[in-house]
Amino acid sequence: MAEITAKMVKELREMTGAGMMECKKALAEAEGNVDAAVDILRTRGLAALAKKAGRATNEGAIASFVSDDSKVGVLIEVNCETDFVGSNATFTSFVAQLAEIVGNENPSDPEALKAVQVPGRDITVEELFGEIVGKLGESMGVARFVREEVEGTGAVATYIHGGAKIGIIVTFAFNNEVTGSSDVFKAFGRDIAMQVAAADPIALNRDSFDAAVIEHEMSIYKAQAAESGKPEQIQEKIAEGRLHKFFKEQALVEQAFVKDPDISIAEYTNKVGKELGDEISIVGYKRFNLGETAAPAEDAE
Repeated sequence: MAEITAKMVKELREMTGAGMMECKKALAEAEGNVDAAVDILRTRGLAALAKKAGRATNEGAIASFVSDDSKVGVLIEVNCETDFVGSNATFTSFVAQLAEIVGNENPSDPEALKAVQVPGRDITVEELFGEIVGKLGESMGVARFVREEVEGTGAVATYIHGGAKIGIIVTFAFNNEVTGSSDVFKAFGRDIAMQVAAADPIALNRDSFDAAVIEHEMSIYKAQAAESGKPEQIQEKIAEGRLHKFFKEQALVEQAFVKDPDISIAEYTNKVGKELGDEISIVGYKRFNLGETAAPAEDAE
């Protein structure tokens, strides 16, 4: 049987909010498999849906860029060694400069970005990195970036949260070109990006979920319903009801709007569309959490 360490119990508690003893028992039953232990706790009603937090220890910053016409948007993550440098104004300005370069030059990946010439200077981005490293005394690098460009009518919006630790980019479509330049739409776009930051949806809408995710959720809900001892037909209805609740909590367009919980994001979108005399739709979004793509550090036992 796998050894259940204090670190494993702590991780499970942070993921689920369940008590220490319940976590320890679930891990023992799951033979040390954390994901299986989460399912055990959920089946017993001791935990809600658990979203894994990024376990990497990287420091750095996330920055965004949106073009003047709101047709191009960028999120970029640059890592460094310490939080002191990660929050330094020289470093954060540098990250913002890189976001703008990605928006304007459209490099294919972080490696291609290195070869891009810095606007107004006779040096490359790689050489600019050398200058910043020389000033701040830490190694650093681009972990990733995403660049979204709208074809036709539409716009992008971005939002940076938590001291540049979380970044959001959302893409919208609409019919009238003037919609994207209106203050009402810009406030709406920021609201939706903030919603993604605050509520952390899993997918845009019901159709966007991976089939395996839905299958897994239903297996949990059916196991929960089976423990009720009710007839099978009732169990099925209970499971379907819980899946419906899952969609309302985890699909962006079905979530309650954090600034007005009486309406959903879909209803808020329709409301703004009517105000502007247009039909607005949320096409997609991406969310960056600082360090989430890096390999977890090996902890000493």
